[in-house]
Amino acid sequence: MMPRRLVTVCLSLALALSASSLALAASKSGVQQKSFGTHDGRPITLYTLTNSHGIKIQAMNYGGIILSIRVPDRKGQLADVVLGHETLEGYVPNPPFLGAIVGRYANRIANGTFTLDGKAYTLPKNDGPNTLHGGVDKTFNKVVGEGEELKGKAGVAFTYFSKDGEEGFPGNLKVKVTYTLTDKNELVFDYEATTDKATPLNLSQHSYFNLAGEGTSDILNHEVMINAERFTPVDKNLIPTGELRPVKGTPLDFTTSTRVGARIDDSYEQMALGHGYDHNFVINRKGDGLTLAARVYEPSSGRVMEVSTTQPGVQFYTGNFLDGSVTGKQGHVYKRRYGLCLETQHFPDSPNHPDFPTTILKPGETFTSKTVFTFSTK
Repeated sequence: MMPRRLVTVCLSLALALSASSLALAASKSGVQQKSFGTHDGRPITLYTLTNSHGIKIQAMNYGGIILSIRVPDRKGQLADVVLGHETLEGYVPNPPFLGAIVGRYANRIANGTFTLDGKAYTLPKNDGPNTLHGGVDKTFNKVVGEGEELKGKAGVAFTYFSKDGEEGFPGNLKVKVTYTLTDKNELVFDYEATTDKATPLNLSQHSYFNLAGEGTSDILNHEVMINAERFTPVDKNLIPTGELRPVKGTPLDFTTSTRVGARIDDSYEQMALGHGYDHNFVINRKGDGLTLAARVYEPSSGRVMEVSTTQPGVQFYTGNFLDGSVTGKQGHVYKRRYGLCLETQHFPDSPNHPDFPTTILKPGETFTSKTVFTFSTK
């Protein structure tokens, strides 16, 4: 038996060390900046956001790209759970859009064309006959924006001015995307935009997640729940047909938590067209405001990620076109289905589907949306 005085001393020391550890974590929470090279002659800054629990997120003003998200497993061990690179050069040109803000129009526009107010617009095609994630050269994943640390928060705001006619889109567009890391282990994305001409707008964040740790394995054992009873089926070019089809009775039914690999290779036509999951789901919602879109659980680590959003849809993509040609952090080769994306968004090709929720932003209006990724364990 330990003497009472020694017990008291040990307990006091433990409490002091615990308090010291918490104070150290709190003192390190916030934002750190460092130079991360240059692109097109403009300086790139790497921002590291840290909360009081030691979660760290790194992002830069080139493409608003998230380079890493380090979160604990059920044993408290931190690991990076997003695919990416350790250097700026790794993201040039970044064909899989790893970690980037995508726009002006996230997802696909059929045949690279749309008509607005009686005028036809033509966009550069970069996905067969379609325009994917905004075009070719001045897409939001490839531009250098301004970064500004948020005062009193672990956050950073990225702003970009997209000129009238850029990538074929009308209007001078001012875009602001804010990343905030809270002490509730939430990564909050706030989007805001204004324009001086009517223009389609669809903004999203394109991080690839592997909750077991990036580069360690495929994501087929992740368990996913998607809060959607309908999805938008696609044609051979992955363009929505216009139908809102029930998920019930199909491999796209994730209304209860289901292992990603359970039905991914089923013979269902939509699975063949998408080479797996690459579909927009119509989020069940009863009004405006944040609504749960999806939940992901990785059994080996115990990590959980919940996605809530104000957007009407979420694209569930299982990295079907990763082919081993990208070598990422620590020399990890990103093979097929080594990451999954949950891209909150408006529906693909909405400018050509008047029955879909509108994506047209008009002068005098301000586009706003919010998406929250919450990390936990079980």
